[in-house]
Amino acid sequence: MLGFTNFSTAQNIDGIWRGYFITDDGDQYRLEIQVKKNAANAVQGVSYSYLDVRFYGKATMTGTYDKTKKKLRVYEIKTVEIKSSTGDGAAIMNYDLHYSQSGKEEFLEGTYLGKTEVKDGPNPFEWGQSGGGKVYLRRVVESNFYVEPFLRNTPSVAKPKPNAPTTNKPALVTTKPKTPNNTASTNRQTPPTNNRTTTPKTPQQKQPDQNTAKVTTPITLPEIKTEIKTVPPISKTNNLPVPKPAILKTRSNELMKALVVNNNNVTIKLYDNGEIDDDTISVYVDNKLMLANKRLSTLPITLNLTLENDGDEYEIVMVAENLGRIPPNTSLMVVTAGDKTYKVQITSNEQKNAMVRLRYEKP
Repeated sequence: MLGFTNFSTAQNIDGIWRGYFITDDGDQYRLEIQVKKNAANAVQGVSYSYLDVRFYGKATMTGTYDKTKKKLRVYEIKTVEIKSSTGDGAAIMNYDLHYSQSGKEEFLEGTYLGKTEVKDGPNPFEWGQSGGGKVYLRRVVESNFYVEPFLRNTPSVAKPKPNAPTTNKPALVTTKPKTPNNTASTNRQTPPTNNRTTTPKTPQQKQPDQNTAKVTTPITLPEIKTEIKTVPPISKTNNLPVPKPAILKTRSNELMKALVVNNNNVTIKLYDNGEIDDDTISVYVDNKLMLANKRLSTLPITLNLTLENDGDEYEIVMVAENLGRIPPNTSLMVVTAGDKTYKVQITSNEQKNAMVRLRYEKP
């Protein structure tokens, strides 16, 4: 309790944050950043981005922290390590992140812009020259790589504590020109193909040697397949109500967010929000089981819904089948309806389900 109180008043962002970034073209890479703020609100840090054995990169970062706005702005100064199966040029990234908290979970989410790195001499490129995208990070206790010297003996690394606001940067635009080819610009360089098999590292995978910053290529787990389930049009006109399953009766169903959509074709993607720790969920739509015992990862579980009647409401309930290695069960839901996208942070446990309500209104 003493540590939590100190954290809340000091609004300390020091520590390790892990998750992923999604390029404007829809490609997904895993990302870990380590940051530390000084008394003047200046931030130093490093970033690790990785796909699988095909790509890994590490860069040093600097930036600022705005305690009042809960915003973190950091940009990569230079890459210090690159491992890749391609010979493309490296890119550096500029992050604009906002801090939020859901229960004991802490998040940094926002956008990034990239540009080609120039090692010798001034960099003539504008941020966004090599693309941009969305960033989703969660505070974690352990690094998948190497705990940087500036974080050693830092309480927020030694034990998990709720974290505080982060700093922002001037408004960044995620829609920017990209590189001419069809591959998306990433944290360091463009991937060799859009047909990726991104596989997560386990939380225990980190460098044991605390005296050197050298890291090896991340170790990958067996391939995780993306699952897509398409549901026939959901009609409320002549359908009898479906009895509520026991799991929706015995646990409370907490409303996470209510969304109004103007397109009847809705795509729902579910990711593990941060560290991959074997969180498993089931999904119900209006009491009907749509997805059963699905393991969350950095690759989405996709549910396609076709809504029918103007004014109808639909209840989507996520049930935690387990809490993973790091309770509670956390996920990120990305809802796309036409040209609009919404994201919802989901937290559920053995006493509480998470519910998102959709209302369809014809344009």
